[in-house]
Parts: sequence; structure tokens; C-alpha cells
Amino acid sequence: MQVTDAKLFSTLSGQETKRWGISGFIGKSKTFTKILDDIRRLQEVEKTNVFILGESGTGKELIARAIHFGGIRAKEPFLPVICSAIPADLAESHFFCHVKGAFTGAVCDRKGYFEQADGGTLFLDEIGDMPTLLQAKLLRTLEDGTLMPVGGNREKKVNVRVLAATNADLPAKIATNEFREALYYRLGSYTIHAPPLRERKENIPLLVKHLLSMLAAEMCRPEPTLTPEALATLENYDFPGNIRELKNRIEHALISCDGAPIQPAHFDLIEPAQVIESNEKSASVEPTLSEQALLIGGEEKILAYVREQGSINNTQCRQLLNLDYHKSSYLLKKLAREGKLVREGERRGAYYRLP
Repeated sequence: MQVTDAKLFSTLSGQETKRWGISGFIGKSKTFTKILDDIRRLQEVEKTNVFILGESGTGKELIARAIHFGGIRAKEPFLPVICSAIPADLAESHFFCHVKGAFTGAVCDRKGYFEQADGGTLFLDEIGDMPTLLQAKLLRTLEDGTLMPVGGNREKKVNVRVLAATNADLPAKIATNEFREALYYRLGSYTIHAPPLRERKENIPLLVKHLLSMLAAEMCRPEPTLTPEALATLENYDFPGNIRELKNRIEHALISCDGAPIQPAHFDLIEPAQVIESNEKSASVEPTLSEQALLIGGEEKILAYVREQGSINNTQCRQLLNLDYHKSSYLLKKLAREGKLVREGERRGAYYRLP
């Protein structure tokens, strides 16, 4: 199912959609459809806390905003907080407020995040990096809706829905006592998993079409065409930075193409140098004679796949033949040397087609 702008505007307010974009809500995969269903369900309830799990750049904050601005608390504050950006010695004051004279420099009363978001939603991003001492106080506020200001002697009532996001492995942090197990379960009344872009590549053409149109309009430029080779390069790239990286690469291409059709080189795809060097060095080692004999049957399978699908990359080759990176790389390069395939693109964006 492809999501249309009209459906999205029922999920986010027009203002929020314009500001944050709709890239995270364009797709047709089953996983993506489930996320939209989860958002709609959570918009209909007022207090349930939610965990949004996923890698950086997968749209976790956009999901949180959709839950808030399409829900019962839409007219109340939405306050995003990056937990890792708050100094540990100031975290308690920032979250739970303080009274005048509570510590050196506290020259007046100060509202904390919970008071600022009272009646609305507090979005705690990177919650896995919250100081452990603060986690106990957060747990109590979540359980009874009260907080004790730093330096104060009277509790305050607050009515806040908490949406928390992280790309950390929280069970591993629980095992090392870096994250409280009780807080994990208290926050996870409902969990949404935001999948990485590499697991929903069927959405890439839709995302690219939207991003090209949106960014070209923002730059006041005509929307350029995208060559089939350029689209194939994006579809074959793993995007470690997910949708955020895709948006940046499209923006780079719009600037570098100067209005001409976008080619693979215009994206300037990024990959850590160490990974490239490691893969290229390992892949340069040819298999033994016995291993080569086992790989011969794979060549015809690769060629048949390319004839049917149009191209193949290393990931697809590994899945097709159940090989590791280096053996599939050896086979693809061998077929290219023999003139049976032609390599296009660079590094992770490389793919092979018929000559």
C-alpha cells in the first residue's frame, strides 16, 4: 500500500508535515503498513507510553510526532529531548525542575521538562544514554504522575505521555546494569520497530520520487530526471544512515548534476574507509582450486538472475548462492573480467549487469 499525502495529513498536522517532511511515511511494504496501523491505534489512546526502536535515521521522531499531533493531546505541548545531550550533573534539574537556592547558581525557580510538557507529550530520544541515577526518579514519575523538584519539599502532579526512542541494545544494557529493567517494561507498554531502509528497499523508488520533487521545489530548481542506473545504485546501496542519508544523497545529486539527468556518481555515496579497505583486501584473495570448483555452478545462476532481474549486487549474490562476501565478490569480478558482466557504480553502490 502506498501512502498518499491526504492520508498523511490526517496523521500529522499540516504545519508539522511541512516542517518535518513525509519521507518516513512513504512506502508500500507490509512492515511499513504495520507501523501506520500502530500509529493510528496509539492516536486513539491518551496515556499509553511507547518505545520506538530503530537505527539512527529511520524516522523515530517523526513517528512520535505523528502519534502526538494526530492524537488526543494534539493541542498540548510536544517536547523533544535528546537524553545524551544533557550533562549528567544537570539532568535531574532539567527533567524535574528545581527551586531557588537548590544549588549554586539556582537563582530562581525553574520548570523542568515534565512541567513544560504537562498535558502533552514528552519525547525522550536516545533514552539508552540517560544517567542510571535519573532512571529511578523517571520510573516513579511514570508510575504515579508526581515529581519532586530539586531542593523542594512538595511533590507536583503532572500529566505527561512519554514516548521514548533508542537505537541502543537495551537488553544488553540491562544485563550490565546500565539501564533499569523496571523502566524498560514501564516505557514499553507498546513498542514500535522502525526498520532500516535496507530492509524495505521496495520503498526506495517512492522515497526518491518524493525527495526529488520536494528538494527541487525547495531549491527553486527544475526537477531533473533520474537515470535507471542511478536508481539501481540507490536500490543496491545499504544506506547505513537510512532515510536521513538518502535525503542527503538526493540533495547532493540535485546540486552536483547541474540540471542534467542524475547519474550514480552524483550521489557521492559514503562508506567508512576501513570497511572498504578491509573488504577490498580480503576480496582480492582468490579461492583455492577446490573452492573454485565449488563456485563454478554459481556462475550460471548469477547470469540467469541478471537476465531475469536486470542486475545483481554483492548482497543479492550472497543471498542467491548462500556465500560470504568475499566468495560472491570473487565470482562477480571474475564474470566481469571475462566480459560476461559489466560493473557499474562504486563501493557499496556497485552492481553488475549484462554487457
